[in-house]
Amino acid sequence: MRRSSLLLLLLAASLALLPGTTGAQQAPAPGSNPIIRDKFTADPAPLVVGDRLYLYVGHDEAVRDQMFNMREWMVYSTTDMRHWTDHGPIMRVADFKWAKADAWASQAIQKNGKFWFYAAVEHDDTHPGKAIAVAVADSPTGPFRDAKGSALITNQMTPKGTHSWEDIDPTVFTDDDGTTWIAWGNRQAYIAKLKPNMIEIDGPITEITPPHFEEGPWLHKRGKLYYLTYASLDRSKHRDEKISYSTAPAITGPWTYRGELTGSGKYSFTIHAGIAEFKGNWYLFLHNAALTIGELNGSIGRRAVTVEHLRYDKTGLMLPVAQTDAGVTAPPPPASPRTGAQ
Repeated sequence: MRRSSLLLLLLAASLALLPGTTGAQQAPAPGSNPIIRDKFTADPAPLVVGDRLYLYVGHDEAVRDQMFNMREWMVYSTTDMRHWTDHGPIMRVADFKWAKADAWASQAIQKNGKFWFYAAVEHDDTHPGKAIAVAVADSPTGPFRDAKGSALITNQMTPKGTHSWEDIDPTVFTDDDGTTWIAWGNRQAYIAKLKPNMIEIDGPITEITPPHFEEGPWLHKRGKLYYLTYASLDRSKHRDEKISYSTAPAITGPWTYRGELTGSGKYSFTIHAGIAEFKGNWYLFLHNAALTIGELNGSIGRRAVTVEHLRYDKTGLMLPVAQTDAGVTAPPPPASPRTGAQ
């Protein structure tokens, strides 16, 4: 090889390693997707407290061909949506003495000076099937403790369901009048009011299953409109979940189906939405299976949390969201001239 050609090759290799180049060693921008890169995480649930956003996640610990191996929940926080602080595990399944496995999807909410944490677990053999637990803490980072000493919701409380894992993925929401509601489900979606003590159901459990509902409901409100966002699956056409949503004029409905919000997560059968307004901007948290850590590639049981900008049109409907590697490190996409954006 001529000396000049060798020098050019060495120069190109050196440039590939410099910041701002496209070399394989280039570090991802802080806050780009996935936002947590040292652990596999799933089922993101944001909670804004003051000038900090807390993000509750399940910890995927599956190895080899395991589908799910989830034993604990973790929390991260940020003040700028770019840099995340790891607060470590906040609870393990073993902290609920009546549960035996599966630290599945969760959500935390602040009320009455305390932080209430609702999570899906596998109940022991006294109440077979999935169940929803509730824990409480004085701080958003814990320590959390079992607030009830038993399940808030068991599989026996929804007897019309078709399978034993329908009682999963709780979402909690406090309305303007101070009433707190909980929704949950897999293939069937349910909603119920919580008593002021936050550890008991107040009144009937109502089924509100929207079109193609699979799991992972999320309740929020913007202006006068209520939103039920969820993992959807049209089994006649698709094999991977997407995110769809419905809206209603009241938390009790009627709910109107609004279609898909975003497509499937990369390499992932499951997807799970969490929505929050933070410092004047709206965000949509999701997960995919695009992360590799060491020799472990992403899979059904090894997922990674992502976040994207979320916008609304002039009527209050959410605009479709494209999932990206840049995430919130890139500006929001421009508004459509026909719909505008808010």
